[in-house]
Amino acid sequence: MLFLSKLKGQSKPLPARTALNQIAFAWLGGLVAIGLIGFLVTYTSQPLVMGSLGASCVLLFGYPDSPFSQPRNVILGHFLSTLVGLLFLHLVGPQWWSMALALATALAVMQLTRTVHPPAGSNPLIVFLAGADWSFLITPSTAGSIILVIWALLYNNLSKERRYPSYW
Repeated sequence: MLFLSKLKGQSKPLPARTALNQIAFAWLGGLVAIGLIGFLVTYTSQPLVMGSLGASCVLLFGYPDSPFSQPRNVILGHFLSTLVGLLFLHLVGPQWWSMALALATALAVMQLTRTVHPPAGSNPLIVFLAGADWSFLITPSTAGSIILVIWALLYNNLSKERRYPSYW
């Protein structure tokens, strides 16, 4: 019964609503970030975009003070999770259980290295679903995350109310 009672939640209040000016600021930051990556994809013919980068934008521009939004977490989280996915895909094989091991291992590696970035947790799955080759580690994973962090550094510090990053 104790376990089931935990499922009803703790009845804590919802977090405070984000101010409209901060929502607009985050909206514009995400728009420009993905627009920039899309532009670079079009004009360099490099594959710089993947789904998890959209989730990274939510953290970088909506919650820049979060530990998950810090540059080391974003860049190393994407790099390490993609590397783990590639290792399992190419050394173990494309089985369902290998994909599960890759995801669990990426989570553990991010925790061990203090580089947890939740959007990067999807990278091993993206690697498996795309059947990615080793170049995926550089583009889109690492290059895309570096572009996002550079934009977040420039953009978030335009606001008098923000100071980014909290740490490297």
